[in-house]
Amino acid sequence: MTTIDSDLLNKPLAWVNQREKALLAPFAMHSADTKGRLYPEEEHPYRGPFQRDRDRILHSSAYRRLSGKMQVFTGEMGDYHRTRLTHTQEVATIARTIGRALGLNEDLIEALALMHDIGHPPYGHAGEDALDECIADEGGFSHNQFGLTIVQEIEIRFHDRPGLNLTRESLMGQLCRVDKNLKGRKPLLEVQLVDAADSTTYDAHDTDDAIKLGLVTIDEMKNLGLVAECLKYVRDNYTGLNEELLRKALVHRLVERQVTSLLSHCAGELRRYDFQSVDEALKGDFVISHPADFAEKKAELEKFLYERVYRHESLVAIRQRAQSRVKQVFEGYCQDPDSFPLKYQARAEKVGTKRMAVEYIAGMTDNFFEETYAQMFP
Repeated sequence: MTTIDSDLLNKPLAWVNQREKALLAPFAMHSADTKGRLYPEEEHPYRGPFQRDRDRILHSSAYRRLSGKMQVFTGEMGDYHRTRLTHTQEVATIARTIGRALGLNEDLIEALALMHDIGHPPYGHAGEDALDECIADEGGFSHNQFGLTIVQEIEIRFHDRPGLNLTRESLMGQLCRVDKNLKGRKPLLEVQLVDAADSTTYDAHDTDDAIKLGLVTIDEMKNLGLVAECLKYVRDNYTGLNEELLRKALVHRLVERQVTSLLSHCAGELRRYDFQSVDEALKGDFVISHPADFAEKKAELEKFLYERVYRHESLVAIRQRAQSRVKQVFEGYCQDPDSFPLKYQARAEKVGTKRMAVEYIAGMTDNFFEETYAQMFP
């Protein structure tokens, strides 16, 4: 077992580098190779730079507010389903599981996973689409871009600089979410993995929530290739399951099957390519992905979820009401900029009233937004 030597505490990153050299693959992003931070800082004696990034995101107010933001389903539909925070935690744990098996940097993976949805506004993609319309003439709104703005400008951790001062690797990982074709540059494998874990997570938990809420039934999904495969496994291995236990076993298998497919495919490809550095991995044509036949099954499930769940009439009604209210609140702030809390006045002067209105609304939880709406339009 690798344990810390007290002498290493006096040598910044020595312990972290020793541990990563023993555990990480050569194509992983090692802490020793970080390009550092925009504002240089002294390294911590026993926490690596990406671990510190993770901690700063975890302790940010924007991250905590994710607990009050919907993923797909609103609070009025009950309290079983996922929030934006629980989704984020599921992404992080799945990404770390795969990353550990592939020899990638788990600390960077977790930092990227915890940050990936930090810029989501209230009411999920419905809220995002409404805010994008509100400010379409000034560049629009993207939750990915706003997440980058939060960690670089809005969150205040230091008295002499803006933002969380994350490493350039973490910031670049989020920037790759903003622009998928960033100057033709491939994202780090850790960044690619978080995107794959995000897809794995919502395919499974949106299925779970939709069945639990009665929007669809297992019987309606049984002919989808991936669901059929998972159902067969469950029924071959378990007997006497009631409806609830069948749903839980199905969702567990959906996660397990996706993770196993991704891991086995990528592990085989990485052995074949035998990359000896991060640069080699980025220059090669390997990407974190499922084999083609499995990717088709995932796409079929995602198409079903889009058509039968995300566009379900009850959700469409909620979405339309939410978007109408978001636009009303936006107009209210634009007409009366003095109604912004005092601490946001300076930023309004910097980015303009319309952008400030969008940013302020985007930072709200669902409940706080409803309270704000009620105060503006009693």
